[in-house]
Order: sequence, then C-alpha cells, then structure tokens
Amino acid sequence: MRASSPARRVGSAAAAAALSAALCVAATAPVSAAPAAATGHHLTGTPVAKVTKADWEKGLRSYFVLADPADVEAAKKAVVDNGGTVFAAYDKIGVVVAHAKGEKFADAVRAVRGVQAVGATRTSDVPRQAYDPPIPKAPTQQQPTEKERLRWDMEQIRADEAWKVTTGSRDVVVGVLDTGVDDQHPDLKENFVAGKSASCAYGRLDRREGAWRDTGSHGTHVARTIAGAKNRGGVGGGAPRGPIAAVRIAEEPTGLFFPENTVCAFMFAGDQRFDVTNNSYYTDPWQFVCPNDVDQAAILDGVRRAVRYAQNRGVLHVAAAGNSDYDLANKTTDSTSPNDSTPIKNRPIGNSCLDIPTEIPGVITVSATGDAGVKASYSNYGVAKIDVAAPGGDPFGGQDRGVYSTVPGGGFGYKAGTSMASPHVAGVVALLASVHPDAGPAELAALLRKQARDVPCPDDDRCTGGKELNSFYGEGEVDAAKAVRTRR
Repeated sequence: MRASSPARRVGSAAAAAALSAALCVAATAPVSAAPAAATGHHLTGTPVAKVTKADWEKGLRSYFVLADPADVEAAKKAVVDNGGTVFAAYDKIGVVVAHAKGEKFADAVRAVRGVQAVGATRTSDVPRQAYDPPIPKAPTQQQPTEKERLRWDMEQIRADEAWKVTTGSRDVVVGVLDTGVDDQHPDLKENFVAGKSASCAYGRLDRREGAWRDTGSHGTHVARTIAGAKNRGGVGGGAPRGPIAAVRIAEEPTGLFFPENTVCAFMFAGDQRFDVTNNSYYTDPWQFVCPNDVDQAAILDGVRRAVRYAQNRGVLHVAAAGNSDYDLANKTTDSTSPNDSTPIKNRPIGNSCLDIPTEIPGVITVSATGDAGVKASYSNYGVAKIDVAAPGGDPFGGQDRGVYSTVPGGGFGYKAGTSMASPHVAGVVALLASVHPDAGPAELAALLRKQARDVPCPDDDRCTGGKELNSFYGEGEVDAAKAVRTRR
C-alpha cells in the first residue's frame, strides 16, 4: 500500500515505489508508442458507441451504473437519456461504465426505475488517453548472462522438490492482472500466451497486439515468480512449464488501477477461463472501500460481481495482503485515500470497509515472509483475514533478501512486498491444478490451505492464534513439495 507505508505496487505514484526502489536493479523500461486507434470493448449485450480521441472532453467523470442483468438495457438508456456515454457494459453482471459531465448526472440516473446504484469510480477526470490509448512499446532485450540458480524464496517454499513431481501443465493458465508483462523477456516468452492477453486500462478491453505490455516493471517481476521458464539462464518460476497471460489494468500516466479496469480484467479472466489470477494491487482510488458511501458502495458491488463471475467460471483469485503492517481485522482510519486527488486525512473507517479485491469472499489473501520465514516487517495481517503466507522478502535484510525476478528489457532485479508473496502462491496453485486437473476453485483453495506448513506466532503480541491458524500466517507458509503430493 501507499503513502507512509511501504508500497504494495510499483509505478502508481512517487510514494508507491518505496520497497522496490530500494531493491530493484536498473533495467530497460518500456515507453509509449504513438497514439493508436480506439480500443475494442468487452461486451455481452447491446454494443456501446465507438469512441475516438475527438470524443474526449475535459471534465468527464467515470461512473458505475448497476442494475439487475435483466434491466441492464434500461440502465444504458438512462445513461444516454441523461447526457452520458456508455463507455463499456458487462450485461451478464449488470455493470455499465458511464462517462458524463455535470454534478446532476448521478442523482438523475439513480432515480430511474431499474437502476440499483450509481457511483463515481474516481475523484479525478477521465484522462485523454482513455479515448486514444497508446500501446506500450516492446523494450530492447538484453540476453541473460548469469546461470540459473535456485533462489532463497523458491528454496523456502520447496519448489525444487515439487519440480521432481511436476513443473506445471500447459493446460493450466495463470492470469497476471497488473501493470502488464514484457512478453519478449527471455525468461517469459516461452510461457507467454498472447492470445489470452489484453489491456483493461481505462476500463475498456483492448486486444491490440502489445496492449498488454508493461508500463512499469511490477507485472513483469510478478510473472516470472509464477512461471518463469527453466531455460538454463535467468530465474525459473514456481510453475516453470505453466502458461501465463497478462491483463494490464494500470493506466498511463498515473499507474493507477481504477475499479472499471479491475471489473474489465475479472470479466476477461472469466471469459478466458483462466485457472488462476494473481492480484498484487488494491483497487484505486480508495485503499479501503466503504459501503456507507454511495459512490464506494457501487464500486464494492461492481467489483464483487466481476470477481464472482470469474469464480463461477472456474477461476481462483490470489491477492496480496498489503504492505502497511496493518491489522485488517481492526480498521480505524485511512489517510491515503483518495489517491487520485487530495487524500482525506484520518478518514474514519471500520471493518466493513474492504481492501478490494483482497478482502472479497473467495479470494486467497497472502501475507509476506522474509528469508527466515518470519512475517515481513511491512506485511498486513489480521484474524480471519490471511489465508496463507509466502516469501515476499524484507528490505531490512539487504538487497539480496528481496525477491529476485525479471524486469522489462531482459533484465533482473530485486523487489520486496506482499506483491512478491502473492505470485509464489499463484505458482503453487498452478502446480496443484496440474496434479488435480478436475479440481475447481473451492477445492484448490482447500488443498492450498491443507498443504501449508504450520508457522507459530513469533514473539509479537499482535499475532493471535495457534500454530495451525493465526493472524500473521493464516494456515501457514505454502509448501510446493507437499502441495503436489497432497491427496484429495
């Protein structure tokens, strides 16, 4: 997470680079290509109007308009009748993404019969790039010069022992929902599936070639931890034979992950029938989304619907717990939100306010450990909030105590965070799905918890619970070797 706390993701804002800036080795970064044609869009019902760069206006705001799927056409009509544009629509879950100007739009649409909720998805204007999105340029690749070797994080989860049983299945696809992925990196291109990759930046599906590429380095780093190829160079990932797809949800130039982007990504994950998604982020602009606020209530409901849609189509979601050393079971205040405008100092929050998608039911929430197997100094925690733990590194142990992985341009670098812990778990889930190909999301989640290595509370009064289940490690730290041998 952001601000005074170590960053949960990279590239969102200056304050969001705390952990990785200290640890990351420099590498070639992607740059934007010249503006291209308008994107495609992800629809399950009546097509929306095509938009071009000429349609963008200063002062446009983005809204979720929610309805029962049976009433979604009425919701679209309400948007247009009140001066808005239907920018994207997800008919199967009753979510419409509308763009409009003027303070009266939301209230007017809320009054329409059949509309269940309307909420602003951001507190800033829709950027010009939403109507003319650039395609990130593929960076020039350098060839790895070092030989592959087992890293402390993979050794800690016993991945090397698991690989004696399976290195993953070509039929098990993990979706990396993040800043994008450098699909040409020597350690990633062998397992990258372009046909199942896309961009959801700005809240509209874009399947143009390269739209999925990394606009930072975070997603590329995450991707190798899940499924970097064992190719005698670089660094192998948890499921080194497993396919990975990229769904870019970070926007340029802010690097933020807005709700409409997240909904698009989960819908795409469900339609592509990914087996697993990794989610090393929180949904901007609210670090905690509160149901007692009319706008945030619509955000919460909209993202929940998309998460559930993908779950019902066989997708298990894995998410980072966050990097604020914060008790998710005892929330009090938040001074970091909204992060796309002026944050509200000491905003009162309670436990009904959720970090999404992390705290949405059915999502596997992952805390981070350092190389000694103890909770990392930054990792969030909480009773009944953490499912399992995994290596995320700890900057206080020195650079090489971070997680070493791929960065754009053929390079490698260290990062630390629950963002780095979550993909270890996604990789283990991919191994589990490889040895149990007919297991659904609920069963895979149960098997994941079953195989975890019990970790007792350290000498820290904040940790509550016993060896088998506690607020720091949940069911324990993942064990890949045990996972691939776990009986159903």
